Amino acid sequence: MNEVAGRVALVTGAGAGIGEAIARALALRGATVVVNDLEEGRARGASERITAAGGTASYFVADCSNGGQVESMFDWVEDTYERLDVLVNNAGIIRDALVTKMTEEDWDAVLDVNLKSQFLCCRQAASMMVEQGYGRIVNISSRAWLGGFGQANYSASKGGVVSLTRALALELARHNVTVNAIAPGLVETDMFRNFRRDVREKLIAMQPTGRVGKPEDIANGVLFFASDASSYVTGQTIHICGGKSLSSSYQ
Repeated sequence: MNEVAGRVALVTGAGAGIGEAIARALALRGATVVVNDLEEGRARGASERITAAGGTASYFVADCSNGGQVESMFDWVEDTYERLDVLVNNAGIIRDALVTKMTEEDWDAVLDVNLKSQFLCCRQAASMMVEQGYGRIVNISSRAWLGGFGQANYSASKGGVVSLTRALALELARHNVTVNAIAPGLVETDMFRNFRRDVREKLIAMQPTGRVGKPEDIANGVLFFASDASSYVTGQTIHICGGKSLSSSYQ
């Protein structure tokens, strides 16, 4: 995994939780990491925590669903570091509702942040990576791409991520650029900890492993895809979900 040493990596939605864990893991193995988040306080805070832990990190505030802001971010990365070796598309939101209660705004917001943002960032990264003849793109999907009750918008967006990953893998393979995805299951984040205790216990009981994942579990998968250890792997989706992807969401 130390093959990421000396690489330049950009992680979107990295101000906390899974994104910060990914950025931290890359930085502590020698990569120079750019932390992206929509909120400056979160982006700056994550960058400072990574630096305090011994990593090299900077930050850039941008809305990754906005094409102009994405272009500005990638221009800054290129001007500052002259290359980009690893892109991790992690930015995402959830607005769950039954389809009869889901608003058009709920649908558009989730598709914009979860899917459109990945297209926009991949498009910018691909240009840089093709020119330099090297790149690793890791898209964060979700186990919910298989279907989630009350998650028509979220499931559709994360299914789109899987399809986007496969299509781009075919386009970019000849340029030594791999594109892979990770589909996390239930992970112990602030959102999970804010659930009522009985809800947390029910969700844990549904896990084949009897526990939920940690952000570091997802980061370990990213490290594999970001390193040269995965140089012959592209267009693939790994479920890091404690086996939950093997069963129905109702079980």
